[in-house]
Amino acid sequence: MSCTMPGTKEPNPADLIWSERLKTDFDINKMHAFLEGSEPEALETLRLMQQLERDPILTAGPSYYEMSKNEHREATARKIMRMAQYMEIDAPNYARFQNRLNLIAVVDPQLGTRIGVHLGLFLGAVRGNGTEAQFKYWAEERGAIRMNGVYGCFAMTEMAHGSNVAALETTATYNKESDSIFINTPHVGATKWWIGGAAHSATHTVCFARLIVDGKDYGVKTFVVPLRDTRHELHPGVSLGDIGAKMGRDGIDNGWIQFSNVEIPREFMLSKYTTITDEGEVVDPPLAQLAYGALLGGRVTMVTDSFRTSERFITIALRYSVGRKQFANKGSTTENQLINYPLHQKRLLPYLSWTYGMAIASHVIQQSYKQTLEKLDEGVASGDFAQLQDAIAALKELFGDSASLKSTCTWKCLELIEECRQSCGGHAYSAYSGFAKGYVDHAVQCTWEGDNNILAQNSGRITIQKVMKFNKSGNRPRAGYEFLADALKSQGGLNKQSVQQLDKLLGAMNLLIYRMAADCAQTVEKTGDWDAIASEKLTLSKMYAARFILDKWIQRLNTLNENNGSIDKPLFMLAQIFALSNVEAFGSHFLRFGIVSAEVYKTLLEQLGKICKEVRPYVIGLSDSFKMSDFFINSTLGSYNGDIYEHYYGVVKNLNNPALTKASYSTSFERDMQRPSVAERECFERSSKTLSKL
Repeated sequence: MSCTMPGTKEPNPADLIWSERLKTDFDINKMHAFLEGSEPEALETLRLMQQLERDPILTAGPSYYEMSKNEHREATARKIMRMAQYMEIDAPNYARFQNRLNLIAVVDPQLGTRIGVHLGLFLGAVRGNGTEAQFKYWAEERGAIRMNGVYGCFAMTEMAHGSNVAALETTATYNKESDSIFINTPHVGATKWWIGGAAHSATHTVCFARLIVDGKDYGVKTFVVPLRDTRHELHPGVSLGDIGAKMGRDGIDNGWIQFSNVEIPREFMLSKYTTITDEGEVVDPPLAQLAYGALLGGRVTMVTDSFRTSERFITIALRYSVGRKQFANKGSTTENQLINYPLHQKRLLPYLSWTYGMAIASHVIQQSYKQTLEKLDEGVASGDFAQLQDAIAALKELFGDSASLKSTCTWKCLELIEECRQSCGGHAYSAYSGFAKGYVDHAVQCTWEGDNNILAQNSGRITIQKVMKFNKSGNRPRAGYEFLADALKSQGGLNKQSVQQLDKLLGAMNLLIYRMAADCAQTVEKTGDWDAIASEKLTLSKMYAARFILDKWIQRLNTLNENNGSIDKPLFMLAQIFALSNVEAFGSHFLRFGIVSAEVYKTLLEQLGKICKEVRPYVIGLSDSFKMSDFFINSTLGSYNGDIYEHYYGVVKNLNNPALTKASYSTSFERDMQRPSVAERECFERSSKTLSKL
């Protein structure tokens, strides 16, 4: 503790935080189980958290924020091999290791990405696009599933093409005489770029390239291409390097790759769907969309990443807002806690509600992804065309949902980090707060695995097409769009009473999506120009994500039994904040399409402020329910004990030795500080005495 002068009162943020923690009147263990999906899943999460926190190699702390690029890379490499050991003990329970990876990514996003590229992208592509024999060979026999012998990267994006996968220009030309395929980079624009792990780590890659057979272009397919041999030396024809400094995630060795007619066996083409026969004939799948199922895993994972990252940063901001005092109310000499100000509540509590909403969405979309992959595998194995059609329908539904949720949740998480930083004032600008690195590390989520604006427009287009089909046929929509029929039936808006009812607020969202999509459909039918409604498509995607979350939230609330540990009340109020803040966010559209009047809109905003005030006493309990220890928080401003100033001061002194009062540049600085006057440095040649001599 620091010394306090007599007659002065030392600030004690820890007392403020603990006094509110002790007043929490709901069961945070049950709340944690709600967030994780179930009690068994919550216990599994806590076991994994404990293992990660106690591991001496995976350790993290404030020094993490001062590491250089090379230090990050060295530390990340050690951690990768440590995680490989966990992978071995988790096998064959891949879901457990995936949960472990999602958790460590909160502490070290670059580590999560390095392993995620190998498992989720490289091995995911082999699993999704390769035959059973190909997966067994690369994953099990060659050791990729254990990160032993094979370490993969994912060579999809090129310098001139990212989101437009169909236009990639790397070629894979089949030679019948040698029964092999030649991978080639025809020009600099086709250079594989931003390839995580390529610069120094990867031994193999899954390369996206255009299959050329007898001069005919069969479109983009996937190929396993070895990059390095067992000595980790590059194979002939492979050129690669580091793409250099990035905005964040320095622990990832993103690289570029060029192929100069690199020869691979025909069997290295991933052939679950497209095959080249022994006679050199290309057999394409009847349903080409199946090949893209493997690309959705990353998008699904990023919904979970956004939830976990949001947990961390909203916790920091809320703890700081309770422990920090600034200014006194009129007539009082006691300074007020930040969280007591209505504006501060309005800034943070909607983001707290989004964090809870993303937890719900993460669980739902993960289950959907698992079930969809199972349908795909069953359909391919059976060869039944009808079953494949069902698999395609499930894949399309997942594509739309994941596009909307990935883009919306990653955007929302990025907004959350920055708003939380600003809400913590000047101290949050310190690297030790965690906000700066958290922001730059998360920012890439908005552009990789599908640029958010492109994904959101795809999602919005799907909604418009569903409305077009529904309006023409009159048949009740399926695959997650049943709400359109209910919206058309209700045709009602919000009144002053319904702004407090979750089902009415959900109905209002449904109605807005229907009316806005129908309006867009008229524009497209008149002009045929989908780009003319690009902004509306993006808005529809964000609205779809919000109504998806609120719908699932209401369903979860309805499943709570009486023995719920009193979590129903704060969960209901958080859901209200979520719904009301989203109506506010899209207020101009709700007003434009006549779903709320100006008078009702004013009542809605008043209700939002009222609910924020009612939720305010729960903020410590609601953030404690995430169960994130200081290892995961890793912030001077958000530690569990709440001793903000002592913690911050201690970290600064520990990492910046106050005994070192002079810097390496002090000698020259001191010399210049004692520099002679201008007249002396000019030898007094401008003085009146000198001039008189001239």
